[in-house]
Amino acid sequence: MPIRGEDNNTSAVKVDVGIILDMETDVAKVMHTCILLAIEDYHAATSRTATRIVPHLRDSEKDDVEAASAAIYLLKDVQVQAIFGPQMSTQTDFVIDLGNRAKVPIISPATSPSLSVKENPFFIRGALPSSSQTKAIAAIVKNYNWTKVVIIHEDSSIGTGIVPHLTDALLEINTLVPYKSAISPSASDDQILKELHNLNTKQTTVFIVHLQPYLASRLFLKAKEAGMMSSGYAWIITDVLTSFLDSVDHSVIESSMQGVLGIKPYVPRSNELDMFTKRWRKRFCQEYPDMDPVELNVFGLWAYDGITALTKAVEKVGGTAIPKFKKADTRKNLTDLDTLGTSELGSLLIHSMQNTTLKTGLSGDFCFANGELHPSPYQIVNIIGTGQRSVGFWTEKDGISYKLKMNGETAKTNNKQLGAIIWPGESIIAPRGREVFTSGKKLRVGVTVSGQMNEFFIIKRDSKTQAQVAGGLCVDFFNEVIQHLPYSVRYEFIPILIPDSPTSPDYDHLYYTVLPNPCVK
Repeated sequence: MPIRGEDNNTSAVKVDVGIILDMETDVAKVMHTCILLAIEDYHAATSRTATRIVPHLRDSEKDDVEAASAAIYLLKDVQVQAIFGPQMSTQTDFVIDLGNRAKVPIISPATSPSLSVKENPFFIRGALPSSSQTKAIAAIVKNYNWTKVVIIHEDSSIGTGIVPHLTDALLEINTLVPYKSAISPSASDDQILKELHNLNTKQTTVFIVHLQPYLASRLFLKAKEAGMMSSGYAWIITDVLTSFLDSVDHSVIESSMQGVLGIKPYVPRSNELDMFTKRWRKRFCQEYPDMDPVELNVFGLWAYDGITALTKAVEKVGGTAIPKFKKADTRKNLTDLDTLGTSELGSLLIHSMQNTTLKTGLSGDFCFANGELHPSPYQIVNIIGTGQRSVGFWTEKDGISYKLKMNGETAKTNNKQLGAIIWPGESIIAPRGREVFTSGKKLRVGVTVSGQMNEFFIIKRDSKTQAQVAGGLCVDFFNEVIQHLPYSVRYEFIPILIPDSPTSPDYDHLYYTVLPNPCVK
């Protein structure tokens, strides 16, 4: 039924839309501001007789029960025709079920792969699932021929969902995951350090980190303390951290995250995005004047594009159905869930939204295909200083490439490699991924010194450092073999003086000579 809109438009039809977010979090505030701007832009662009979108925000307060209560209130008392949120997967699971009952679309940015679009006809995933990045991560691992990696993930619903998908993606490229480390959000610094020392015994120096910023900051500080941010180590962080790197203290990044590789959904630059970012910053400061500045992120852009897709669906089908609920039979003794009723507009909205494309979305080509957000290219970045430098891209079609074509596919090049990377320890040499000795000991290699056959074995003293340096054909050959091993071996040459006598020393003598602290002679 036509009502009076806020702009005194008496012919506007009101469509109520629910928003359920954890407003204690920065990302929720970012998304909420983007949602408000999307609705305002829709109203500004449409005629005065168009349908008006009325948002209703409910704070789930990081609680599953609060999220469920908010959804019931919005569906039963407000009779919203769509709900954006919640953002947490554990909250979204039950809200999706309510949406199915009431035939109301649930557009959620929750990233858990366990939330199924196929099994829930009124669920639209408003963000990429965390599992969508696993093949891109595996491509990086394959690019450097790393045969073993360790996964470090948060011991929560946010952290565990990606693990089986990431493990499978790595196994497909014949890379083993000998150990998975689950870090509790409540873990102490000592517990984190103890676990890092444990990881340092796993004979691999490649770690994939799937932690939220707060926990990741503590992990990398302790990794630095444990000597694991030095040359020979490789760290890859998932988009749950890379996309929110601005929320990590700059001192932590500069001191303990140098050389880390990160992966995140690629957002192409555009004039529209630049203009929107300026508007968003101004509006965000107005909405949250007491907050420290935060940056606009991809979840905010997805929220804007998702609401824009919803407004297009509302505009398309708004004239074919009245935005109201069909009441349940109240003659029976029913629970709150049974009295929700069903939306007459929801089925039309979900059908329209499930296959929506925004060619000019703020996040790029924004497309829902059967309720799933179409995968975007992933950008690979290298953390240098307090920022991140792009070193390449990954797409499902073409894999890794240094540059991206205008249409979002990776460029065809003869050398499809990543750009120059500064690794931990300011090394420009890619880590090999394995260490045979992780206890700090080096392989001691004896080099005989007899004054004969110097072309094969010779020990010289460096004129600058006064250190003894081994040389000769056999030593050069040994060095070359070591360099071609698929893992790293730390070693040192130990000179063994061979006396000028008719009898050569036996092997026991040679063995005890190269021991660092022999107890038997």
